[in-house]
Amino acid sequence: MLSPKDSPRGKLLSQYVCARVTRMDNVDVGLFDRDWNNTIYFFMLNEDEAIYLRYGGRDSASPDSYLDLGSLELALQQGLELDRSYREGGSKKAERPKPLFPREIPLLVERTLARHACVECHLIADYQNIHRERDGTLDKLKHLYRSPDIKTLGIYLDVPKGLVVKDARDAVAAAGMKPGDRITALAGLPVWTFGDLQYQYDKVDRRAERLRLTVDRSGESSELSVALPERWWWTDLTFRQSTVEPRVYFESRPLVESEKRRRGLRPDGFASEVTHVDEFAKMMKTHELRVGDIVVGVDGVERDELANSAELFIKLRKTAGDSVTLEVLREGGRIRMPLKTYRMSFRK
Repeated sequence: MLSPKDSPRGKLLSQYVCARVTRMDNVDVGLFDRDWNNTIYFFMLNEDEAIYLRYGGRDSASPDSYLDLGSLELALQQGLELDRSYREGGSKKAERPKPLFPREIPLLVERTLARHACVECHLIADYQNIHRERDGTLDKLKHLYRSPDIKTLGIYLDVPKGLVVKDARDAVAAAGMKPGDRITALAGLPVWTFGDLQYQYDKVDRRAERLRLTVDRSGESSELSVALPERWWWTDLTFRQSTVEPRVYFESRPLVESEKRRRGLRPDGFASEVTHVDEFAKMMKTHELRVGDIVVGVDGVERDELANSAELFIKLRKTAGDSVTLEVLREGGRIRMPLKTYRMSFRK
C-alpha cells in the first residue's frame, strides 16, 4: 500500500507485518473464511493466527461501496488495540475452525491445481457450491444468496466512520436505531468493521424472524431487537456469475395485491411483470418473453412460501440448465411458453 511512512496511515501500517496473498493454493480457507466474491479483503491477526477483525466487503451495487481509507485507518487502530488487549489477557483466542485447503475441493483441483493454474478466490466459492449441488447439500438461501444487504434493514452507514450509522430507516428505525449510533455487536458477537458486520450477518439463519444488534449511543450500550422483513436475505446475484444459479435472462417486479385482484389472480401467488429482457435471451432463444408480460406460473406452480416473483421461484426451485414451462398473460390472453435456464460458468 502506497502510504507515506510519516502519514497517520503509514504510522499505523508500520506497526503491522503486512503480507499480500497472491495465490490461494496453500491457504487455510477454513480459517480465512469469507464471502469469496468480495473484491478485496484484509484480515488483522497475530502470530498465533487469532483473527482480530476483518476489513472489506461489498454490496451488489458496487465492489467498493464500503471501502474507504478513513475506515481502513479506524480498522488499523482497532486492530492494534485488540492486539494489546489480547496480549494483556483481556481477550481469548477463538476456537479455530476446521481446516480446509483448496486441495481438498476435488473440482477446484481438477480445474486449477492440476493445470498449474491460479486458485482464484471466486473459484473457491463456485466449486464449493457445485459440490454442494451434486451431493444435495446446496442451500440456496445460505450458499447462493450470500452477504445480505444491510440497507434492506434500513442501515445506512457513514462509511468513512466505520460502523457509525448515517441514517436509520425501516426495520432498524422501528427497533430504535438512530443516526449517530455505532454498531458494536450482532447476536452478541463483537463487530469492529463493516467486514465484521457483513460476515456475522451472513451467518444468520435465513429463516430467522428477528436479529439482535447492539449499538453504542453517546457511550451507552443499547440492545435492539430488529424484526427481519420478508426476503431480507435477497440480493442481486448478477456480479457473482455463479454456476449453480439458473440464469433466466429477464427481470420482473412482483405484482401488488390490487393488480393481482384486477386480473383475477390469487393474492398469495408470485405473479410478476416482466420489466427487462436480456439480449442474450433473444440471441440464444432461451425464451420469448416481452416487457409487459405477466408471468403467473412455472410448471403449473403459482405460489411459493419464499418467492414473490416467477423469476425468484425459478432461481430457488430449479437447477441451472433446467427447462420450464411458463404461464403468461399477454394482451388479454393466457399462453404457455417454454423457458430454458442457462448454466453460466465463471472464467476458469
